Parts: sequence; structure tokens; C-alpha cells
Amino acid sequence: MLGTHYRLDSSWRRPGDGTVIIAGSPLRLFRLSTGGAQVIAMLEVDAAPDTASVHQLFDRFVDAGALHPVHERGPFTAADVTVVIPAYGSLPTLPEGVRVIVVDDASPTPLAPPETTSPDPAPPTFGDHVMAGLRVTWLRHDMNRGPAAARNTGLAAVTTPLVAFVDTDVVLPPDWLQPLLAHFADVRVALVAPRVAGQPGPSWLAGFEVRNSPLDLGAEPARIAAGTRVSYVPAAALLCRAATLRELGGFDEGMRWGEDVDLVWRLTDAAHRCRYEPVSTVLHRPRPTLPALLHQRFGYGRSAASLAQRHPGALAPVRMSGWSALSWLLLAARRPWLAAAVAGGTAAALARKLHDVPPQESARLAGLGHLAAGRQFAQAIVRVWWPMALVLAIVCRTARLPVAAAFIAPSAMDAMRTRSMQPLVDAPVLALEQMAYGAGVWTGVVALRETGPLQPRFTNWPPRAGG
Repeated sequence: MLGTHYRLDSSWRRPGDGTVIIAGSPLRLFRLSTGGAQVIAMLEVDAAPDTASVHQLFDRFVDAGALHPVHERGPFTAADVTVVIPAYGSLPTLPEGVRVIVVDDASPTPLAPPETTSPDPAPPTFGDHVMAGLRVTWLRHDMNRGPAAARNTGLAAVTTPLVAFVDTDVVLPPDWLQPLLAHFADVRVALVAPRVAGQPGPSWLAGFEVRNSPLDLGAEPARIAAGTRVSYVPAAALLCRAATLRELGGFDEGMRWGEDVDLVWRLTDAAHRCRYEPVSTVLHRPRPTLPALLHQRFGYGRSAASLAQRHPGALAPVRMSGWSALSWLLLAARRPWLAAAVAGGTAAALARKLHDVPPQESARLAGLGHLAAGRQFAQAIVRVWWPMALVLAIVCRTARLPVAAAFIAPSAMDAMRTRSMQPLVDAPVLALEQMAYGAGVWTGVVALRETGPLQPRFTNWPPRAGG
């Protein structure tokens, strides 16, 4: 990948003599040779040599989420892209400068191209139309089969090397495509996703979604893989290699929700790379009402059991060290001195394990690990385990404070961090939507008898990687 530069992940640290790097998602430890450390030092000031052997070294860091490639250009242009839009009940806004395929998934009133008034509803209807210089193909299912099937129908009609999937409630800015196209300079990249931000609007609910949308995965680039900082991306907007998706069988039509997450994880399981590129940002229209928002979150949660069956272990509500978990459980049981002793003991054990890392760095890592574990526990209680937590709080007085803290503390910490009261104002609705997600999780767990989305995963740290 000559002509490629690299951006350091925000987790990147090279303490001590520079032969150890701690970075990535999940966080990993790399030990370098002297020569490798010299090349990395040049990378940090954007002066690394542009050679195949150097890029081969950096590939290890890219696969770990420690480095993010920035390509000068890619092999494709907008002419190599077809946009597939699954539609039901409402006409999409057609993007400019690309071919478009609209798949009407058996809307009760058949959707018509804007310049026609009497579409033929025969199953399926095929038709090419030219509107404002754009080539738009309209297809129709004779019965509603869900968004996965609609996308697959569109994929089957694509003749370009790349296919973009865009939902009808997504607004595309003029410059959305170019930052995504550049990533296909890497032949291993099969999928790139933009940032999906909430579209601002006059209603309070629109503002809430701008601040708290689960589709908005942040402003930092990332690899996409289960168990990482960006473990999934929504199919609201995706750019993919069409041939790779066909080889994989496209979207799983047996899934009404979560089919986008399943596709990403199948791609990564097949050793393809999936990238999140927030330089490209598209806008997602807010739900019109709070019940509509909660219904959507319930559907997301209900897909968890189905995903857990297909990808065992990927849906764990928490991933942390067992010692961190024990520390927080002791604190919840009002044994603060025992909790502090366990936390301190793990910090000392980590310092011995990381013998070539300065002690203050080991202590920092241990402290941040325990804090992150506490936040994970709080999120899991509110988002997944809340039925059990509320029952426990009712029958056990000592559990009431920890459960209340799980609901309140994260928003309070965000308020202090941002010096704004807005996180506290949002907290009740945020808790409500997270509980709606959890209700969906439990519904799917009971229906499929799959407990994977409820089970925590405990691991040791650090996993190690050579360099």
C-alpha cells in the first residue's frame, strides 16, 4: 500500500525506552526490536520510509486497531459505485453522481419514481429511469421480505465493483463518498462505513438523538470487529466490494434486525478488513416520537440472541479482567477495603508482568482498567441485566445503592467531564431507551433459548503481539 500514511490511535503510548507500545482495541502490548523501534519513532513524526517492508510491519498494528491507514487515493471513483436503497412506505432522497437501485419491499402503496404516477405493481417490477441525469433502477418485491432481502435483491442487479447500501432515512452530503473510496486502495478492505450522526431538528427528541444516537460511533477512525471499540456499524450507510458480498451470500435474510452486524462479523471472520471512517459523515433522520424510538431500540436488542447463535461470545455484555470484576463486586457488597486490596494487588501483579514498562505506566493502566470495568458493569446493569438488578434491589436492601449508582453515575460523570448539565437532563430518556434494548434482549433470549447476550466474558491482560 505505497502512498499510504498512518494515524495513531488515541490509545497509543510508547513508554520507557520506546521498545514497548501499548495501543489498540482491545488494548494490546507490542514489544519491538531496536530496528522496529526506530521505524516506529519515524512513524510518530510522519517520517517513516514508504516501503513494502515497512507497510508489512505496520499491518500488524492496523489489524490490532493501533494504527489507522490514510490513503492518498484509491483505485475507484464514483463511477464504480451503485447505491442500493431498500424502501418501504416512503420514497428515498436520491443521491447525486452515482447509479441508484431502489428496491420497494412491497410497500402497501407501491412506490413510484418521482416522474411517474402509475407504477406496475407486478412482482417484481423492473424499470430504468433517467432523472436529472441520474440512472435509477426501480425494483419491487411482491411481498415484504425485510431489509436484508431488499438489499440482496439490489445487490444481484449491481454491475459495478462497489455497492453502497443507504437507508431511506439517511441524508447524504455531497462529499460523503470520496473518503470511503480511498480505503479500497487496500485489497483486504471489503467494507467501509461513514459516521452516522443524528440530523439536527427543532424537537427535543431530535436533539437527544444528536447527542445519544447508538448509530453514531464517534469521531475517531477504527477497525470494525467484535469486541473492539467499534464492534459493529449500521447498514444505514455502507460501501462494500460487491463481489466479496456475493461470495459471502450477502445479508442473512432470516434476520429482520441485526443483519448488518452479522454481515460485518462474517466479513471479519473471513479475514476481510472492515473500516470505520468518520471523515465521511452522513445524517440520520430522528424517530418522530419516543414510542417509535423505543420500538427501534427494542428491535436492536431482540437481534442479540440471534447474533449470539451465529457468533458465540461476540455479544458479551461485559469484557474485563476477572480481578476487576471481583473488585467492583466487593465494593457493591460494601467491602471497600477488600475491594481496594484486590485492585491494589492486581496493579502490583501487572507491574511485575510488565517488567519493561515504567511502574507509573503500569499503575495508570491498572487504574484505567478498573474504571472502565466499572462503567461496563453500570452499562450492563442498565442495558441488559436490569430485570435481575431491579428484582435484586427490591429483595436486598444492600443492592439498592449499587443499582441506583449504575443508572445515575455514568451520566453524572459525563456531566462533570463536559461541564454541562445536558447529560443529566438526557439521563431518564437514555435509561428508558437502554431498558427498551434490554427488554428486546430478554425477549430474544427467551424465544431462542440463547443466553449468550447475558453472559459476561472475563479475560487476562495483556494479550501480546510481536513487532
